[in-house]
Amino acid sequence: MPVRFGIIGLGNIAAMHAQAFTGLADAVLHSCCSRDAQKAAAFAGQYGGRPSSDLAEFLADPELDAVTICTPSGAHLEPALAAARAGKHILVEKPLEITPARCQRLIAACRQHGVKLATIFPFRFKESMHAVRNAIHAGRLGTLVSASAYVKWYRSQDYYDQGGWRGTWKLDGGGCLMNQGIHAADCLLWCAGNVNRVSAFASRPTRQRVEAETNLVANLQFANGALGVIEASTEIFPGTSRRLEFCGTAGTIVTVDERVVQWNFATPLAEDAEIRHRFAPLPAVSGNASTPMAFKPESHRRQFQEFVAVVTGRARELSCDGREGARSVKLVCGIYQSIRHRRPVTIKWSAARASHSCD
Repeated sequence: MPVRFGIIGLGNIAAMHAQAFTGLADAVLHSCCSRDAQKAAAFAGQYGGRPSSDLAEFLADPELDAVTICTPSGAHLEPALAAARAGKHILVEKPLEITPARCQRLIAACRQHGVKLATIFPFRFKESMHAVRNAIHAGRLGTLVSASAYVKWYRSQDYYDQGGWRGTWKLDGGGCLMNQGIHAADCLLWCAGNVNRVSAFASRPTRQRVEAETNLVANLQFANGALGVIEASTEIFPGTSRRLEFCGTAGTIVTVDERVVQWNFATPLAEDAEIRHRFAPLPAVSGNASTPMAFKPESHRRQFQEFVAVVTGRARELSCDGREGARSVKLVCGIYQSIRHRRPVTIKWSAARASHSCD
């Protein structure tokens, strides 16, 4: 029997989750839940499943196995806690939550109730990023010198005015870094390791009615000694593709969205030509640099497949469980702390990634 999923929160990203179920043989969209009964009915009419406007009733369904959380970022915790208490496995759209403390509450609840918890980061499920990470972890860059990310996108004033939660501290958890740039922050942590020290600046050049930043630069010092930069913006017209750079004493890797544009090493291997041939021709410009939902559900689908395999016992580990999802939130909050206090901030990591305090 397929794993039966329900979606909680039916904003823009919920449609991507619903589309990700298409073609999965071992998972099905069973139900959907919104406080707005009409929205729930319309969503179910388009994508299938049973509509509900009552969260408690929705979670009490004995046929429901797992949920995906698609509420605004700062409203992930409460429905996820309720789902954990109801014994449902949980997939949370990025970020896991908006503070390390809220992340830890959710992680602890899922552990207590024996349910699986994953954070959705689609870039971890793109084949080109797996090739990048494997090369770095195999030591092909030599000593890592620099790891940087650039997310220079464009979001209109209308984007921020829709819904009333975007760019707010309470529900978005921040601005262009927490919402758009966190994918790149996660990739840096996943590929290059923990960041021990940050120093950052932020601004809001032209956007109105936005509490958090729309333009940010952060300097990073990694635990392994490498230095790096995160640049994030939603005020750069018309927006450029997400760019990641990993540079070392024996090689350089540069990606632009899913495309590998530089793959050079002091010691070449036979596989290098195949990787260049496979990933260099991919589209160089991503539509979501200027349009929020201009991406396809394939990477979400791959993550759903892995989640189902773990839930059903066919696989043991999640690529991005709750602890992994909390890492990027910790980094982002450390950067925000540096901005607020106008000084460098040291980020403390425990061996088990369970401590999420910054000083």
